[in-house]
Amino acid sequence: MNKLIKSASVLILILATYSTFSQIKNPKNIKYNWRTDQTNTIIDPYEIQAVLPRRSFPKLDFPKFILNKEAESHYYKHEPVISIELNGEAKAYPLSVLMLHEISNDVIDGVPILPAYCPLCNTAVVFDRRLKVAGEEYLLEFEVSGMLRKSNLIIYDFLTETWWQHLTGEAITGDFAGSKLTYIPSMIISYKEFFERYPAGKILSYKTGSKHEKRYGTNPYEKYDDETGIPYRRFFDEKDIDKRLPAMERIINIKDHEKYKIYPFSVIKKKEVINDKFESKNIVIFYQNGTVSVLDNTIISESKDVGSITVFNPIVNNEILIFKKAGNIFEDEQTNSEWDITGLCTKGELKGSQIKPVIHGNHFAFAWFAFYPESEVFTENKTD
Repeated sequence: MNKLIKSASVLILILATYSTFSQIKNPKNIKYNWRTDQTNTIIDPYEIQAVLPRRSFPKLDFPKFILNKEAESHYYKHEPVISIELNGEAKAYPLSVLMLHEISNDVIDGVPILPAYCPLCNTAVVFDRRLKVAGEEYLLEFEVSGMLRKSNLIIYDFLTETWWQHLTGEAITGDFAGSKLTYIPSMIISYKEFFERYPAGKILSYKTGSKHEKRYGTNPYEKYDDETGIPYRRFFDEKDIDKRLPAMERIINIKDHEKYKIYPFSVIKKKEVINDKFESKNIVIFYQNGTVSVLDNTIISESKDVGSITVFNPIVNNEILIFKKAGNIFEDEQTNSEWDITGLCTKGELKGSQIKPVIHGNHFAFAWFAFYPESEVFTENKTD
């Protein structure tokens, strides 16, 4: 009798799992063989769309890095990179490479990290690959699933094959459903800006051993980020686009106590510096031109300039600094010291000081609103 009960339980689990996966949109009838516990989910499975088979994006696991001297003849000085610095170790991940792989399992200063970029949402963020659940600690490695939700990348961990939403860092289906990865502070700046700030820093090698090596520096999503455009209709329903901002407007998001505020690139670009307070958090946002889009022309080096935007906590020596832009230099009003795009004071009374980066993301507006529609929007007429 016990064997019959056990067999029946297994059959029920198999049928429930099959039923869950059968609800996923799969117009190409792509075959998957998941061991994911699909009965444990926090979303409607119908929101997920199967797009490509697993392993369609070659992995970048613990890749090689090179110095500026070797890299400068292969990368464009104005192309964007994800810049990460921990305890003096600095690494750069060019979006021109990452967009063809989307994620990389890596380590910096002993911290296991996951730099990840979803071109469809222009979402470039970095997560800590360590997870603590119910007192247990896990070290995870990830891969691209081949599925999307609201046009955003879904990844999965090797350990349990739980599915994770890239934009939010949240596990949506599987053993870890409801858990969240921790963000690692990062910036999207240009190759040139990275090595000006970190001359001893390292950048992802263009020799990855991937079939995509010859495609680095090119963009398969030509004109995707046109200001008047919309996301691909096959992955995102046009009627679901939030009308508060143009769909392809780039935005910066800030979080405090589970509340969110976003700052449109078009507004930041006009102001160049924004001093603001959101909930309990004081912030300053810097803008500097000289960084191109990877989602414009087919040849990235010929693409439009969208600039670099960085976000910081402006408190130094227990004082909230107020910043302004003077030509190409950021200055604080209290001491007139000069600061660069990475938040380092390069000249003046506070030389050598570093304002602390604030964790933020860089996304298209349609994608951000799809997951966080309750977000407050910074408006151009607000004085700071």
